Amino acid sequence: MANVIIGIHGLGNKPAKNLLEHWWRISIEEGLSTFRYKRSLPCFELAYWADIVYDKPNDILEKDVDSPYYLDQPYVRGSKNFKVKTSDGRRKIVDFLGKQMNRIFLDDDYSLNYSFITDAILKKYFRDLEIYYSKTVSTGNDSKNIQNQFIKERLAVLLEKHRNDEIMLIGHSMGSIIAYDVLTFLKPDIRVNTFITIGSPLGLPVVLSKIVAERKEAGLETVPVKTPEAVTGVWFNYSDIQDKVAFNYNLSDYYSENSSGVKPIDYLVVNNYECDGEPNAHKVFGYLRTRELAKVVNDFILSEKLLDEQKSKWSIGKFLSNIKDKISLKKRKTNTSRQSAII
Repeated sequence: MANVIIGIHGLGNKPAKNLLEHWWRISIEEGLSTFRYKRSLPCFELAYWADIVYDKPNDILEKDVDSPYYLDQPYVRGSKNFKVKTSDGRRKIVDFLGKQMNRIFLDDDYSLNYSFITDAILKKYFRDLEIYYSKTVSTGNDSKNIQNQFIKERLAVLLEKHRNDEIMLIGHSMGSIIAYDVLTFLKPDIRVNTFITIGSPLGLPVVLSKIVAERKEAGLETVPVKTPEAVTGVWFNYSDIQDKVAFNYNLSDYYSENSSGVKPIDYLVVNNYECDGEPNAHKVFGYLRTRELAKVVNDFILSEKLLDEQKSKWSIGKFLSNIKDKISLKKRKTNTSRQSAII
């Protein structure tokens, strides 16, 4: 058994898998280094699904800004001069509007009101999410979304691969929705020690209504919405108050604890991503290097080392115990032989 970190990316087209996976890794390492955690990352793998939705990845060498493959926000190191915006006023507004929005769009059973409005918003601003939730292929009375299944399978394969390891799962943006679905419906028997959601839209009315509908279809308890049973250790949810995708950031208001007593623990963090003077509070690289996430990653890495030390002590103890048993057995045999000789 080893510790492994699995990430799953969010909305929009991405650079090629190898490059994006590398950027995720160095972003996490940057956070560890910035906050003086002298740790090396364990095994890290990225569940990459952008190629299912997009025909070609973003290209870092593309110079035409009008090209659909132009990469406008690559990984850049955090600036020491990043200016943090004051957020007290915005937080009060966001908290108020978030609660009002859910009251307007959600009934008590989490069915969706004014779905034509949310459908229009998805179509215009969240193309990937619209595809993910659409029913595209019909067979008889059954309606299936093939892309939805392929997207979820990318994460399911990695979870299955590391079934016997200690898993930290990090879901960014739409990746947090995919992670929730996979842990709830596809792989509920695979244990995830640490679940981390960053820039997550899991609190938005349209997402909550979809999750409740799927839980009902699967015969699971619907309201309140439960933390996936697969999460056995902890669920941390990190949001920047400036992040418009994570508008309803207090997931603990909507997701109750599972049988292991796990429910979301919400933290507001500072996402310091900035490229060419333009900040982006939703960008994954800024989230991955925050102080809060760096501490959790450090503790996760340390837990493996402590476990290895325990295993080592157990092995040494067993070795010494075996030696003592052999010496004791030899003494008994010697005593028996002497007694026989006297008789």
